[in-house]
Amino acid sequence: MKEKLYTIPLNDAINAGDECPFCNIERALEQDSLDFVLGSCASYMESDVRELTDQQGMCREHFKKMFDYGNTLGNAWILKTHYMKLREEMNQEMKHFTPGKSTLSDRLMKKPSTGNSIVKWVHSKEESCYVCMHSKEIYERYLDTFFVMYQKDEEFRNKIKESKGFCLTHFGDLCEAADSRLNKEQLVSFYEMIFPLMQKNFDRLQEDVNWMVEKFDYRNQNADWKNSKDALQRGMQKIKGGYPADAPYKMPK
Repeated sequence: MKEKLYTIPLNDAINAGDECPFCNIERALEQDSLDFVLGSCASYMESDVRELTDQQGMCREHFKKMFDYGNTLGNAWILKTHYMKLREEMNQEMKHFTPGKSTLSDRLMKKPSTGNSIVKWVHSKEESCYVCMHSKEIYERYLDTFFVMYQKDEEFRNKIKESKGFCLTHFGDLCEAADSRLNKEQLVSFYEMIFPLMQKNFDRLQEDVNWMVEKFDYRNQNADWKNSKDALQRGMQKIKGGYPADAPYKMPK
């Protein structure tokens, strides 16, 4: 299959040869989102972007990453108008709150009570994040691209077979996506490929972590580290995804 613009990031992620190509893609998407929101393009000054960041806010993890990224003025502008939006919403929620009563939206729609309206509103804020949503939308397109390439490109399938597999989180995403993107025959072939791949690479990580533990035995102090020097971060990544050893991503200078 001839390489196209939309296939390049996925091919690059697989060619990187780390524990999970989709971790690689997610990291790039997150960094691109931080660059977009706070970088030199100053998109935080654009009204349509600020409208989204005001409405969606940021999760705790991405507020931390925005702080680490730098750009004090950009962060302050985003916080300034986001606070305005939050205060307005909070005041309205408090104005219409009655202890033990149904929520405002439930009463307007004549629905049974769904619980404390303040709690419901706070939880909705905790679950909403501009960076998460922006990255997830593009991530879904890469899942589509993966299965287009998987079906049409034998070289791509062979790269997957020879790869280090996927982290457990993205393995789950792939299995879920496969059910809606492959026919029955393709599904059988896909699982026949991916199950042994995951088992082989989990076994490999187990051996690396085991040897790291053994290396702390004084009897092995002069023994070779083999492939276990970075087993800790790779082992964590394989189970939950991400890059535990990454330094904070900062605004390019």
